Amino acid sequence: MKRMFHLKEVHYSNRNQGLNDEYPFNIPLVRSFTKIAFDAPITILVGENGTGKSTLLEAIACAVGSITISDIDIIKDREFEYARALSKHLKLSWTIKTNKGFFLRAEDFINYLRKLHIMKTDMEQELADVDNRFHGRSQYARDLARMPYTRSLYEMKNMYNGDLESKSHGESFLEFFSARFIPNGLYILDEPETPLSPMNQFAFMAMLKEMINQNSQFIIATHSPIIMAYPGATIYDLNDLPIKKTDYMDIESVKFFKSFLNNPEGFLRYL
Repeated sequence: MKRMFHLKEVHYSNRNQGLNDEYPFNIPLVRSFTKIAFDAPITILVGENGTGKSTLLEAIACAVGSITISDIDIIKDREFEYARALSKHLKLSWTIKTNKGFFLRAEDFINYLRKLHIMKTDMEQELADVDNRFHGRSQYARDLARMPYTRSLYEMKNMYNGDLESKSHGESFLEFFSARFIPNGLYILDEPETPLSPMNQFAFMAMLKEMINQNSQFIIATHSPIIMAYPGATIYDLNDLPIKKTDYMDIESVKFFKSFLNNPEGFLRYL
């Protein structure tokens, strides 16, 4: 079955040459960038720290108009100021445009957990306040006043198949994805492996396969040799410019990990 990818290509055209000495237009990746094609359900960006993976990913998310899982407004927040500047020079080519999906950085998930904790704590405090205010009144009146808070707590618990706070970061991350993924979405993910153990990265890949079968598309920047190995993924190497497609076994970090695992003592003796 031939799959229909939502986003086909991203083209870059900087007509204002006066910007070329300003960040992010002056980084080597952007200087050499013309376009990137998406011809598989999963596109993976690989490269060392500082190559510009996150900058490019954030700019694409801004151009797409992706939502985030936190309260950050990618269209307005100053944190994305440089990504928005770059996104204005990106032209998107779609097969079928989708407004479903989201943009996620690993640190956003940690902030989201904090937000859930604060919301839960506030609602539990509200319940305690209701009990104090309605002391001596009928049980019916007390239950009526408690209802909005008990309902919200119930919905939070059931949305993620239990309390995310009671689970490890890896478990809660997987629960989050299971609850928030919807079919026909475009998901832009920056280093999703951060909270995941190697085994949980395999579980995450199984979730990706399930969502791809429901016509979702993923663009992922990662350092994980496990996620890089997803079958059939298109891999772009950002270390050598201009960016180009590469094979899994030709990725420098994969070669390094393979060499290290074959002979850890040979590496560690230089510490």
